[in-house]
Amino acid sequence: MGFLDGKRALIVGVASERSLAWGIARAMHREGAELAFSYQGERLGERVRELASRVGTSRVYPCDVADDGAIDALFRNLEPVWPSLDILVHAVAYAPRQALEGGYLDSVDRDSFRIAHDISAYSFVALGKRARPLLKGRSGALLTLSYLGAVQAIPNYNVMGPAKASLEANVRFMALDLGREGHRVNALSPGPVKTLAASGVTGFRRMLAEVQSRAPLRRNVSLEEVGNAGAFLCSDLASGITGTVLYVDCGYHTVGMSPLVEEPS
Repeated sequence: MGFLDGKRALIVGVASERSLAWGIARAMHREGAELAFSYQGERLGERVRELASRVGTSRVYPCDVADDGAIDALFRNLEPVWPSLDILVHAVAYAPRQALEGGYLDSVDRDSFRIAHDISAYSFVALGKRARPLLKGRSGALLTLSYLGAVQAIPNYNVMGPAKASLEANVRFMALDLGREGHRVNALSPGPVKTLAASGVTGFRRMLAEVQSRAPLRRNVSLEEVGNAGAFLCSDLASGITGTVLYVDCGYHTVGMSPLVEEPS
C-alpha cells in the first residue's frame, strides 16, 4: 500500500522522460496515485500520451497555460472523469531563449519579462483558481517547481530569476488563501538536473560542475530524488507543511564557501 493510495493527481508540464514532472509522476504512481496529464501542442501530445501509458492512464488533455480558455477546457474535460481532485503539480516555466544569455540588463526587455512571469508564475495561480472547486472537501495539495535563482543571482538565468521569485511569493499567498479550506501549497527547489528546460540555459554544464564540487554531498541531485520529494510533499505525510520552498539540491543552497584546502607545508 502506497502513501498516495486513493489520491488523484493532475500533472501539468511533462515534456519528456527527463522532465522533473515525470520524476514526480513516477514516484506518485509508485505510491498509488491515479494520474492525469496535460500537454501543450500536438508535438508534445503524442510523447505525453506514450509516457502516460507507462503509468497506466489515458487521461491526457491539451492545455496552453497562457490561455485561460484552454485552462477552462482542461478542467471541463477532466471533471466528467474526476469530479474531485487531490493534487495539482505545476511544472511549467518559459522565457525567450535570447533572454537567457549574457548579462541581465543586456538581455531583459519588457516582452521577455512579461512572458516569463505569465508562463512561469501566473500560470500556477490560474491553474489553482480553476482547480479550487474540484479540491473542495478534500485535503488538497498544490505543488510547483522553483530554483535557487529565485533568491540568488545565477549567471544566464536572468529574467527567470524574478519570475521564480514571483512564483515563490505565489506559493505563500496561495497557501494563506487555501489553508482555511484545508489545502496546502508548496514548492520544490531542485538543484540542476539535465532536462529539456535546462538545456535552454547557457552554461548549464558549468552549473552541474559547480554544484558537484561545492554541495555537501559532492554530487548533483537525481530525477528520482526530486520525484520522491514531490510525492512526499503532496502526501498526508506532509500534512503540516504549507507555504514552504523545499530545497532538493544535495545541500548546495546552504554553502557560502567551498571547504578550504590546506596548503602544503
